[in-house]
Amino acid sequence: MTLQGMSSILSMSIKRLVLLSLLLLLGSLLSGCDGWQLNNPYAAHDAEGSVMYSSFSERPKHLDPALAYASNEYTFIGQIYEPPFQYHYLKRPYELVPLSAAKMPTLLYRDQAGNLLPDSAAAAQIHSTEYIIDIQPGIHFQPHPAFTQDAAGNYVNHHLSEAELQSINSLGDFKQLATRELVAEDYVYQIKRLANPKLSSPIAGVMQQYIEGFSEFSKYLTEHPDTELKNLPLSGVKALGPYQYQIKIKGKYPQFRFWLAMPFFAPMPWEADAFYAQPALKKKNITLDWFPIGTGPYWLSENNPNRQMVLQKNPNFHGEAFPETGELEDQRRGLLQDAGKTLPFIDKVVYILEKETIPYWNKFLQGYYDASGIASDSFDQAVQFSANGQVQLTPEMQDKGMQLQTEVTTSIYYMGFNMLDPVVGGNSERSRKLRQALSIAIDYEEYIAIFVNGRGVAAQGVLPPGIYGNLAGEAGMNKTVYDWVDGTYQRKPIAVAQQLMQEAGYPNGVDPATGESLILNFDSAAAGADDRPMLNWYRKQFEKLGIKLVIRATDYNRFQEKIRDGNAQIFSWGWNADYPDPENFFFLLYGPNAKVAHAGENASNYQNPEFDQLFEQMRNMDDGPARQALISQMQGLVQRDAPWIFGFHPKGFALFHSWYKNSKPNLMANNKLKYVRIDSNERKLKQLAWNAPIIWPLWIMFGLLILALLPATLAYRRRATATLKSALTLDK
Repeated sequence: MTLQGMSSILSMSIKRLVLLSLLLLLGSLLSGCDGWQLNNPYAAHDAEGSVMYSSFSERPKHLDPALAYASNEYTFIGQIYEPPFQYHYLKRPYELVPLSAAKMPTLLYRDQAGNLLPDSAAAAQIHSTEYIIDIQPGIHFQPHPAFTQDAAGNYVNHHLSEAELQSINSLGDFKQLATRELVAEDYVYQIKRLANPKLSSPIAGVMQQYIEGFSEFSKYLTEHPDTELKNLPLSGVKALGPYQYQIKIKGKYPQFRFWLAMPFFAPMPWEADAFYAQPALKKKNITLDWFPIGTGPYWLSENNPNRQMVLQKNPNFHGEAFPETGELEDQRRGLLQDAGKTLPFIDKVVYILEKETIPYWNKFLQGYYDASGIASDSFDQAVQFSANGQVQLTPEMQDKGMQLQTEVTTSIYYMGFNMLDPVVGGNSERSRKLRQALSIAIDYEEYIAIFVNGRGVAAQGVLPPGIYGNLAGEAGMNKTVYDWVDGTYQRKPIAVAQQLMQEAGYPNGVDPATGESLILNFDSAAAGADDRPMLNWYRKQFEKLGIKLVIRATDYNRFQEKIRDGNAQIFSWGWNADYPDPENFFFLLYGPNAKVAHAGENASNYQNPEFDQLFEQMRNMDDGPARQALISQMQGLVQRDAPWIFGFHPKGFALFHSWYKNSKPNLMANNKLKYVRIDSNERKLKQLAWNAPIIWPLWIMFGLLILALLPATLAYRRRATATLKSALTLDK
């Protein structure tokens, strides 16, 4: 090759390198202008239509409505299954309204002879209550292979061979799908499933106390486990027609209506059990616990718990309108803009597996998740308190147009005393004053400030705000622990607690039996390194009274075992409302529900005959002044006896982007997704603005590349030219 050729090739290579750099730079520029961001975690086609993005941190264990009882399970099945009733999305106090039912149930009261009683009959006269429930005609189940029939009416997918299932690995591999109309018998069948001992439904023990024939039905299935549920009668539950069924309850139990708004009582077609019972499907993990079948607004189109779960709009959904009425403030807040419009608004919901809070939070700030809770690590970035203590968004969040929602949850975290313990338990004045002193000394206002970023309200009694019977202000104050000062609660001085210790026989915390500090044991499932500051805080609270606290931290399974056996002395626990009624909280202190004696939910093993009598009166009463009077008496008794140190009610904080519409806290509803609307255009514009690629480093790199190449190019050209001239001189 000639020298001229070599020079030409080198020159061309440099030009190509520069051209390639320019093309890369241009590609980067264009990528920021095509409506898609370099850091977008979703494929472009995922954003087509109205899509919502959320996350989950662990696989839901159960998606069968007879078994599911956890919040992460209800996140999904609440959108898929439809019990007969639901909570009104906007109204407060919480109000039950029909969902798949055509109207609210008709109640018939009967005496022991079966005679009809008036609605005003006393609870003692009522031997049984009949709930007559009418359902809407024309509702259909989601498309599903369990319903597919041939021309002769035979179910083609109920008896599949191994060979026929060879190419089937997921429910989506079935090509032939069908549906059928919802009928009353589907509700009856689901209640039979609740009684089936094979399933071990978590509410079977409760329901056998109330539904007539439930225990007998369950016992028969224990003895005859292969019996088909479809044709086996359950005496207390029967279909009265294609669109009407009856549930017969022992005595009067008004709270049963709340159970009818839970997924446990959603309809289940017998075809689902017949389909999923096939052993070959079970081997492939194609089960009802993995692939639900319902009539709700969504169906689970993808269940990949190692990556994502996807809900899509049910093409067979019967339709429902957004509420047209609510609270007075709902109109001002824009919550009635969609009044009367057909639900649901969102076509698809994509739940991404996110095990860590920081990556989730960062994606939320970038606009790739539509809503978020606020973890402790991110609290100061999102929320601040004004000079008068009001919660508000930080300027950064305000600039992004965030919406902040706060709500005191219908939950309670408490410190319980084992009332069977000889030191802290019992009904003696000595142990009662010890418990009262500790109730004053343990400063839960301080706990809320330190450990939950102020996200909580100190509890005055058993009932959280939002539950009927909870009284605000001085009327609901725990007079054992607080004084009413300048219109607010003020914890009594530590001197009052110290005086109670003196009266209890423990002056300055000294145990007269040993002459040394009283030693108490605290059992906790908080056993991690991150829990040490909290446990040390508890020690310091007890030290105020001269008491030495011994922490006995274990894993949760061991902790539960200690509570069951009555081997704990002091412990911390909590409760979330199943339904908005005081019975669902007071039963935690009802004597016959004692954990040790009766395996109930009374973990403190509290026994007070007066409280138990009031509870039995209160639980079967309708709301009104008479019931409120009993509730106030019960609150007063437990405030005095102090079987719990009433800790706090958590306050939920949630952030929503401006494009997330119709959000209102509803602590009872499990099916809120259908009310949400996403403004996809606004989201896309803000994602582009917040995630525009930063190009200037590429320009700098390009400039540096040119500067780096230029001297070398010039030097080479000089050498090449000199060599060429020398060669030409020699030729001459």
